[in-house]
Amino acid sequence: MKNYENIKSFDELIEAEHGKIGTESRNKYEENSQMFIISEMLKEARKEAKLTQEQLAEKTGTKKSYISKLENGKGNIQLSTLIRIFEIGLNKRIGLTFL
Repeated sequence: MKNYENIKSFDELIEAEHGKIGTESRNKYEENSQMFIISEMLKEARKEAKLTQEQLAEKTGTKKSYISKLENGKGNIQLSTLIRIFEIGLNKRIGLTFL
């Protein structure tokens, strides 16, 4: 069991659990975190637009199963497809920020 006694910030907790920035385990954690965020944003935007997964898939030239995978954080997505889903399917603009 890990010792959390000296941890004083969220960043320290993430480092204790997933390693330092740049390590393979931390990179995997960061990738999964970003996919989770995208999947939740997609799900929320689709529901806000009052569309089913099938309707969104039809509007964007994808399959319902693909939308489902994305919403469950299981799929891998190309940037062009992500933009098409949000901008054409959901009438939302995408902005990217690099930190």
